[in-house]
Amino acid sequence: MASAWKDLPEELSEPARLLAEELRTIKDTAGLSLSELAGRTHYSRASWERWLNGKRVVTEQALEALIRAVDCDAAALRRLWRRATERTPEVAGAEVAGAEVADAEVAHAEEPTTDEPTAETVEGPSARTAAEPAGEPVPTAEEAPEAAVAWWRRPAALVSGAVLLGLLLVLVGLRVSRHDDQASAADAPAATATPATAKPAPSDPPCRAVGCAHKDPKTTGCGKDARTLQTQVIGKVVVYLRYSRTCQAAWAAITEGEPKDYAVITDSTGDSETAMIHWGYDNYSAMLNAADPSVGFQVCGSQPAGHDCTSTVTDLASVVASTPIPIGPASPPPGAGAGAATPSDSAPPSQAPPTDQPSPSPSAP
Repeated sequence: MASAWKDLPEELSEPARLLAEELRTIKDTAGLSLSELAGRTHYSRASWERWLNGKRVVTEQALEALIRAVDCDAAALRRLWRRATERTPEVAGAEVAGAEVADAEVAHAEEPTTDEPTAETVEGPSARTAAEPAGEPVPTAEEAPEAAVAWWRRPAALVSGAVLLGLLLVLVGLRVSRHDDQASAADAPAATATPATAKPAPSDPPCRAVGCAHKDPKTTGCGKDARTLQTQVIGKVVVYLRYSRTCQAAWAAITEGEPKDYAVITDSTGDSETAMIHWGYDNYSAMLNAADPSVGFQVCGSQPAGHDCTSTVTDLASVVASTPIPIGPASPPPGAGAGAATPSDSAPPSQAPPTDQPSPSPSAP
């Protein structure tokens, strides 16, 4: 059923009048109410009331939405719209820019109504004509409440606002956390800085196993975690079987001796190294590969008083793991070495130096 339309304003230009009449005809032909037209085009019912009653020229976006929503002569409708806007392009541009926010409201967000408001029931001030100066249209008394009510009725807007607020809080939290991390990182070097001359950790030796064979245990750093696995006293001389778990290497050491006294380390494969005292009273040999647990090691010492050997030891790593052997220098056990009594001595035996005291240079590693 056709709507009872109000008369268009007398001051409306002829092209704009023809366009408004064509829009009314399309609406009546399609049999759509204002609410249905708003729902199909996604422009508000109030906007269509203004366009259909000649209060404003319909925007190009709303026109295209109408063409997509109903069956009409799209080419003829576009020609009418161009004629209506060609006379005063500056006015049309101002109206499009000023009405874009209000006219882009989503119709399905409005509350449904049971009564169909016709164009006769909508009242308002006189329409602006094309002859008026260009500028931002002043909202009417009925338009301002509509925009305010429509904002509160849009759940999508409320959800979007809540999401944006949540994202803002997350970004602020991340920024504060990163600032705290940077501050902690800036303070860390002062608290944890180590001297540039720090010694390498025992877990990162310069050589290991066969790579340490026939090398100096002191210069390679293997003496840092060296342990004494066997000792043997020969007169006043003490010989040692020394082992580094980090380097997986073994060597001989001799203390309390004299020049030309020596100790020899030999493994069960026949490989050997000698520690001879050239001056002072102690020395140590180069290392042998001790990575193979099946290979046995023995240290023998020789000096004018005689010749003797330690027991043969295999799987040196297991011996260290199963026995609480402390790390330390090759020192003679109590009651042995230069302070020990000999058969020709008539005086009571003297106490040997404490085992935790380092031997004079060169000390065995």
